[in-house]
Amino acid sequence: MTAAAVAAAHTHPIPAEAQLPDHCEPGSPFPLGATLTEHGVNFAVYSSVAEKVELCLFDRTGTREVRRLALPCRSDDIWHGFVPSLPAGTRYGLRVHGPYEPAEGMRCNPHKLLLDPYAKALDRPLRGGAWQYAYTLGGPARDLALDTVDNAAGAAKCVVMDSAFDWGDDRRPAVPMEDTVFYEVHVRGFTKLLEEVPHGLRGTFAGLASESAIAHLKRVGVTSVELLPVHAFNDERRLIDLGLANYWGYNTVAFFAPEPRYCAGNDPNDFKRMVKALHAAGLEVILDVVYNHSCEGNHLGPTLFLKGIDNPSYYRLSEDRRYYQDVTGTGNTLDISHPATLRLVMDSLRYWVEEMHVDGFRFDLAPAVARNGNYDFDHRSPFLAAVSQDPVLRQVKLIAEPWDIGDNGYQVGGFPPGWSEWNGRYRDSVRDFWRGEDGAVQEFAARLAGSADIYSPSRRRPSASINLITVHDGFTLNDLVSYNEKHNEANFEDNRDGEGHNRSWNCGVEGETADEDVLVLRERQKRNFIATLFCSRGVPLLLGGDEMSRTQGGNNNAYCQDNPVSWFDWSQERRSDALIEFTAQLIALRRELPVLRDNGWPTGEPDEEGRAELAWFSVWGLPMTEEEWTNPSVRCIAALFDGKFTPVNGHPSASVLLLFNASDEEVIFTLPEVPGIEEWRVRVDTGQGHFTHDEAERVQPQAKIELESHAMAVLVEGRSG
Repeated sequence: MTAAAVAAAHTHPIPAEAQLPDHCEPGSPFPLGATLTEHGVNFAVYSSVAEKVELCLFDRTGTREVRRLALPCRSDDIWHGFVPSLPAGTRYGLRVHGPYEPAEGMRCNPHKLLLDPYAKALDRPLRGGAWQYAYTLGGPARDLALDTVDNAAGAAKCVVMDSAFDWGDDRRPAVPMEDTVFYEVHVRGFTKLLEEVPHGLRGTFAGLASESAIAHLKRVGVTSVELLPVHAFNDERRLIDLGLANYWGYNTVAFFAPEPRYCAGNDPNDFKRMVKALHAAGLEVILDVVYNHSCEGNHLGPTLFLKGIDNPSYYRLSEDRRYYQDVTGTGNTLDISHPATLRLVMDSLRYWVEEMHVDGFRFDLAPAVARNGNYDFDHRSPFLAAVSQDPVLRQVKLIAEPWDIGDNGYQVGGFPPGWSEWNGRYRDSVRDFWRGEDGAVQEFAARLAGSADIYSPSRRRPSASINLITVHDGFTLNDLVSYNEKHNEANFEDNRDGEGHNRSWNCGVEGETADEDVLVLRERQKRNFIATLFCSRGVPLLLGGDEMSRTQGGNNNAYCQDNPVSWFDWSQERRSDALIEFTAQLIALRRELPVLRDNGWPTGEPDEEGRAELAWFSVWGLPMTEEEWTNPSVRCIAALFDGKFTPVNGHPSASVLLLFNASDEEVIFTLPEVPGIEEWRVRVDTGQGHFTHDEAERVQPQAKIELESHAMAVLVEGRSG
């Protein structure tokens, strides 16, 4: 379907101005937001500080206000009214009358049109502008001075949505967490340059649902597509002035509405069609969600919805109530301990599961959401308690980014059962090991084995650890092995932004080079990282584009680069088909070998045969000694995952032997002798750059295998396959 056809398909007749109702009936306080019925639309909005709430209706262009109706009823701080005969597609906004006293935390300004926090669709993308501010910009009193200029003509409008959609036989793939392979990807950047996608659909949900996009995902072998934020967001005015944009989208303005610029033909149902197509291909859809803050910033930020509706209920205010508490680095933090804000978040999550059919969520800066009324991270915080008892949310994947910038904000391992976490310690230890840091072996081994030291104390399993090496925030895999320093000059922040300690290694030359030795080493390092990721216990997350050597030119904070810096380059001369194939083969190998996906903790204790679930060996094929574990110069190790302890249908699985050489020299490994294992097959050797199947080299226990410097090998018990 073309973009024009999509647009035509969702056009709703908007009544002429003379036909619009001129009154509101009492209606109902629930559900919140705009609810279409057979006879009209019910509107409900929470505000404990409002003195009056007006519903503003606009013409079909969304530029001219044609009706202003006061919501007639207030029930327990919920203002509500029913407008008869109002159809789907109606553009609307809110005006909230109440105190404008910023020094007391009150910021109501009826001259500014506000978005409904429960809006299911917006009529346009938000691009930061002067109209978004409730105070007079540039004035000496700053936010203390109420701006009385009406902004309705240029403001974004909410759209009344008809929830009807033909889901057909849509079913959730319901991939077990231990079998999951996440693929983190940006909706726009993934297909913006993909020629097989019609031009009008590139960079949209429809583009991601296209045959060519899905074919790539299936070729790689991932199970679950984790989308960077798709909730409607605002581009900061500062970025607009610089010719940039908030590309990542961590600047939410609507927790129920998909971002309009990702909707082909501006049709919000484009998201549902994408989910349906991905589900049909067996792929889960995971949303990266931002409930820790909003786009409204600090006291000098814009007023678009929550700030103007009920600032002290929705936000954590400082002791001086003009200002905001901030553990997110964005200027504000939502107060999830407040019942109204908690209800907003929980209603949003259930909406995306029940109405939009998504399969799970990754929570940005999750400790900020999980803080209690005293501002402490708390297992019994209102949010974590609400989620733990919710019958809808307990059935989907819940993943925390377990850190914020507040006190006690680093919570890797701190979330309760039922949650998985991005494991930042896995990322750091794997990077340190492969760049040859002293004393990295012990930490590397713990992460490879599933991070029991982090997750076992909370009675969670290895599937609680989302293993990652690169994500959107930081270097891509290609840049991780090509740059020692960040190169963020294009962000116009004097290269001050972004992480300064990347644990990266450029392999001898900074950035692009024609040095063949350096290029060969870089490719080997990429294979090392990918092979390590998919041979580790826990759940792997692959940054989209790493499989094809996507580069950002050394920019490790490309949040504002909505351009080729961030977009996938699908050109034959740029993408690495060899690495795509290698990645796909590693994912297939992981799927083939249950022992790599075992979701139990290995004890390391030998059984009566002398075999253990997990055993560690030196290059001499002997068990690692305490001296070797603690020797900072040791950079080589072997790990045996014994399939005897991971039976499938009553039969042992094939065992896997991993050999790691992070040193600068070639190393000869002597294979350990394991009772009952008579033969190994070399399935992966990153030093040789190959992956093998039936033609795999067959070797005997106690044989010697030579590994290149900075290389690893994967050996599978000979009876496999």
